[in-house]
Amino acid sequence: MLSIISSCNKNTGPVANTKFVDSLLANYNLSQVQDINAKDVIFWKTKLDNAKVGYVEAQQYAGNLATRFHLYGDIKDLKTADSILHWINQLYKEQDAGPLRTLAGYAILQHRFHDAYEYVQKAIALGSERYSSELLNFDAAFELGQDELAKNILAKVKQDNEYGYFFRLSKLKHLEGELDSSIAAMKKAIELSGNSIGLRQAAISNTGDLYMHAADPVNANKYYMESIRLDASDLHSIMGIGWIALVHDKNDSLAERIFKFVQAKTKSPELLLKLAQVAEQRKDSISEKKYTDEFVSIVSDSIYGNMYNKYLIDLYTGFLNEPGKAVVIAERELTNRVSAQTYSWYVYSLYKNNQKEKALTLYDKYVSGKPLEGLELYYMGKMMKEAGKGYNAEQYFKAAYKNRYDLSPAKQAEIDN
Repeated sequence: MLSIISSCNKNTGPVANTKFVDSLLANYNLSQVQDINAKDVIFWKTKLDNAKVGYVEAQQYAGNLATRFHLYGDIKDLKTADSILHWINQLYKEQDAGPLRTLAGYAILQHRFHDAYEYVQKAIALGSERYSSELLNFDAAFELGQDELAKNILAKVKQDNEYGYFFRLSKLKHLEGELDSSIAAMKKAIELSGNSIGLRQAAISNTGDLYMHAADPVNANKYYMESIRLDASDLHSIMGIGWIALVHDKNDSLAERIFKFVQAKTKSPELLLKLAQVAEQRKDSISEKKYTDEFVSIVSDSIYGNMYNKYLIDLYTGFLNEPGKAVVIAERELTNRVSAQTYSWYVYSLYKNNQKEKALTLYDKYVSGKPLEGLELYYMGKMMKEAGKGYNAEQYFKAAYKNRYDLSPAKQAEIDN
């Protein structure tokens, strides 16, 4: 990882390719993936409306709604797909592993990790397509913070020629702080993606994300562009280039253009947060408050459940300065998943809420010495600094600096100072 970081530190010029962005935004049309999905949604909805029973039609329709959710971020598509699969699962009396696996996948997307784990255990007990079930078993255990269990599951299903194995190995290595190994595993997943545009794009854009975690925006940009060239439906990678423009290039105008372009294509509330961070870079507190309030209003709706807890905790302990609300959300998150990461959210919320003794006690028990990512490293650095533990604060800030492009412009500036 040191070689990755040292090489990228030599780059001081802008990374986001303005000509590429200009061409992309000016010539953007419905992509192949988007076009096929739009036709498939209509086709299977018509088939379902005309079917007498409609098991197959319902499954196909739900699957295409889930794909549309990935493309455009409309939570209602995912909720509808989920309700259809619940209906199918009941019709099969929970004796078909396929619907159970699909329900597990939908539950993970909605951050209902305990539900996902229960669906997976039922699917495994039925025995069919055990490998697919075990991959989802890893996903559920990983998200629940059961790191050793996740590691053991992955070791059990290890295969040297399977996309799903290497994709998850990359996630595990990232958790363990081995970014070079994580990137290598994700590149192996790209090689094994076959003819599937969706699988290939997921691995390519995730490789871009990993390079950003490694503070290497040059390679991140390269992979984001590769994914977009493969199929322009990858709004995540387009946003990734916008993020590079903002946090590395300090080109808030280009970042704003990109984020507003993506916002017009998706119903994901995440773009409001990105625009708030553009305003933060500009020190435009009025616009930052407007975008932040709109984001909080949307994601606090019960339809989103726990999907945006991390972002709400960050806002309530930071810009909005309502740490009591952060504590409530962090406590709720701990019932959803228990990990060093979620405990770091909780202890930082407690500390900001002036419950300092409790925060430091829980820190010693559940967070100290555990692997964390950029935002959590920043939190712990802030907490240690305010607690008068200068050495610990410095170590956390140094570690956070290695993941600095995971942080908002204001947090980066604070660490730089």
